[in-house]
Amino acid sequence: MQVKMILPALTEAISPYFRPIKYSLFPPLGLATLAGYLQEDDQVTIQDEHVEKLDLNDEPELVVIQVYITSAHRAYELADHYRARGAYVALGGLHVTSLPDEAARHADSIFLGPGEDIWPTFLSDYRQGHAAKAYTSQVRTLLGVPRIRRDLIKRHLYLVPNSIVVSRGCPHVCDFCYKEAFYKGGKSFYTLQVDDALAEIHRLPGRHLYFLDDHLFGNPRFAGALFDGMKGMGRLWQAAGTVQSVLRPGLLEKAVESGLRSLFVGFETLSTSNLQEQHKYQNLNRDYRAAIQRLHDLGVMVNGSFVFGMDDDDETVFDRTVEWAIKQGIETATFHILTPYPTTALYERMAQQGRLLHSNWDLYDTRHVVYRPAKLAPEALETGYWRAYRDFYRWRSIFQGAWTKESWSDRLRHMAYAAGWKKFEPAWDMIIKAKRASSMLPVLETILTSFGRHTSQIKGRGDVTYSDSQKH
Repeated sequence: MQVKMILPALTEAISPYFRPIKYSLFPPLGLATLAGYLQEDDQVTIQDEHVEKLDLNDEPELVVIQVYITSAHRAYELADHYRARGAYVALGGLHVTSLPDEAARHADSIFLGPGEDIWPTFLSDYRQGHAAKAYTSQVRTLLGVPRIRRDLIKRHLYLVPNSIVVSRGCPHVCDFCYKEAFYKGGKSFYTLQVDDALAEIHRLPGRHLYFLDDHLFGNPRFAGALFDGMKGMGRLWQAAGTVQSVLRPGLLEKAVESGLRSLFVGFETLSTSNLQEQHKYQNLNRDYRAAIQRLHDLGVMVNGSFVFGMDDDDETVFDRTVEWAIKQGIETATFHILTPYPTTALYERMAQQGRLLHSNWDLYDTRHVVYRPAKLAPEALETGYWRAYRDFYRWRSIFQGAWTKESWSDRLRHMAYAAGWKKFEPAWDMIIKAKRASSMLPVLETILTSFGRHTSQIKGRGDVTYSDSQKH
């Protein structure tokens, strides 16, 4: 059987604001995971439109397309193209699960929820000639998942080819997150067996890893055992975690000993009212400053995530947030405009309030306003969002943030990481067009490597604790 798997380009990846490096970071791991279920004699290819031009003149028997909200129109265009050429088209992903009736008009089969249980069932049905129109996930387990087909990934096209996922979902429930809708009907957070996760890590070449898990620290027992098993591997790795997990005594120290050097942290907002409104309770009563200091003391850089446009936000929120982030010495920041994704609690609430402006999914990209904010004009929200990026990544701001660090090595690392991420777009563009993204990985590894052991790493590891009664 000839199978083609496609990751269509997100709308923002082809916009005037396209940042090529952002969309050349990670390969389509989800599709490579599904490919592991195919038979040895199946001929399968994976194409990622973010890093290569799609070949649309082929004639595969089965076409599988992963659909996100801002790639939906492109995904449907591709699906219609291949159906017209006689291929059987299957669609899955976050957007398909959120709006199955919309997706079903462009597919022979659709998948709702994670694919570990429904994809093998579909393959069996398809080979027998009676595939169903829709498959809904209900059994949530990663036991017995086959090896990811990393041989199908074009490693040289990505800055971070060693991406890995060892869990699914997240233990928390926030109103703006797609998670509850995608995992409806079963567990919404579960992990690999520790030994299976370690075996997958062992198979990856080089030193650098990037865990794409929504919340790598979500199960402390699993995470602790994973970090213990990684100790001594000589890895350098990045991941995402919550302030709550950073403040948990002992777990962060284990992560650092196993190679953690950069953490994406969802601060989202400095407003307690906003946290309560969005049910982001894991951030309530946590000390953001203490968490950042704890990470920096252990030599871990911080990528802070912030969302603008919640109901307590007014026109002062942009400058206040940027000023706060710079003063804390956060190395990089990611800003978003609040976006109500279909079927989320936020979407349903805004729909009931009549606040949604349209359903043009191309603009549901966290950089356009698609609803009526409570205390801001839509134009002011978009303008403030772009100003926040501009102001945080000014050279003056980068130097100011770097000078919150005590050692010259940490100052240099701060400047290299922040500037490399945002200030050298033309250089990144040239590198990516030359299909040499992976050649920059040694530079990333050098930046992630600490220039000197931190005091907290030399003595008293795990002795420093922070009160969980403080604000996240």
